[in-house]
Amino acid sequence: MNPAYINNIASAVPDFDIHSKFIDYAPRLLPDTRSVKVFQRMAERSQIEHRYSFLQPHLDDDKLDAANFYQNDAFPGTQARMEFYERFAFTLAKRALDQLDLTGTTHLITTTCTGFYAPGLDHQLIKHYGLPASIERTTVGFMGCFAAINALKLARHIVRSEPHAKVLVLNLELCTLHLKPAGTLEEILSFAIFSDGCAASIVSAMPAGLEIQSFNSDVLPETEELITWHIGDQGFDMHLSGKVPGAIANNLPFVMNTLLDGAKHSDIALWAIHPGGRTVLDAVRAGAGLEEGELTESREVLRKFGNMSSATIMFVLQGMLDNPKKSGSGLAMAFGPGLTVESMRFVL
Repeated sequence: MNPAYINNIASAVPDFDIHSKFIDYAPRLLPDTRSVKVFQRMAERSQIEHRYSFLQPHLDDDKLDAANFYQNDAFPGTQARMEFYERFAFTLAKRALDQLDLTGTTHLITTTCTGFYAPGLDHQLIKHYGLPASIERTTVGFMGCFAAINALKLARHIVRSEPHAKVLVLNLELCTLHLKPAGTLEEILSFAIFSDGCAASIVSAMPAGLEIQSFNSDVLPETEELITWHIGDQGFDMHLSGKVPGAIANNLPFVMNTLLDGAKHSDIALWAIHPGGRTVLDAVRAGAGLEEGELTESREVLRKFGNMSSATIMFVLQGMLDNPKKSGSGLAMAFGPGLTVESMRFVL
């Protein structure tokens, strides 16, 4: 079968950097002084400097955003949040897609877990870019941070079975739409990590860019309650347990042979690890036996953008693809509900 390549990756984020504003505002959402102190300490250690949103920070200390989307005494319901997603998803997608040549696109795969509507984003993209109405469309929904790897897996299957296919993959998340009006320390710490972002990529049989070699997946035992994502009356309720890093560090040594797919640790020159948070990267470093320098690209994406759910791993791969000094065999790895680890072997 013919190989598949990620030929290009483009990325985009909204205009407004909301990280420092949220760190200052978040103590109002916490139940007690002890929680506030722990939050502030953890925020300082997060290794995140910027996170982006379509919500412009408010200039007043006691208000979060200029549009009063999040009012102190009346946070929006799920319908309002989905209307916001529908209003801005296409805007963000266009920022990434305008950087790519979409001529000859035969398939469109979209991933998201932060908003839904129909006719959806895929329909808008077809209409705006004049893509053929016959284009084959697939939406990978509600899979969380590892969804991009599943989308690439599907794109590779398509290209291997249809050598002339040109697959457009779009990973788009507006995570900042799902802040809860009040929550536990764990919940507010989770929201201090997530941000909005989009990545678009072209996958085809043209031998240029990053060659996709293989995929593997594993579900870590007794971890299904550590990452959950449910639809509630006031947005999507995200639960990211503080036990996630420990579960990753403890279980990775037992699944690395599966993820490496026949390769040796020493064969891997490029480690593209989903930056789910500082402690997640620390856990991967420990569990996979990595050197700190092997996490440079992932740390940099976390610092500049935070965790953009499914789009984030593509930002890491883009950094490698666009760096002429990077080459060799690589392993991409992302985590999500399950607790599931998805991996992709590649060559650059």
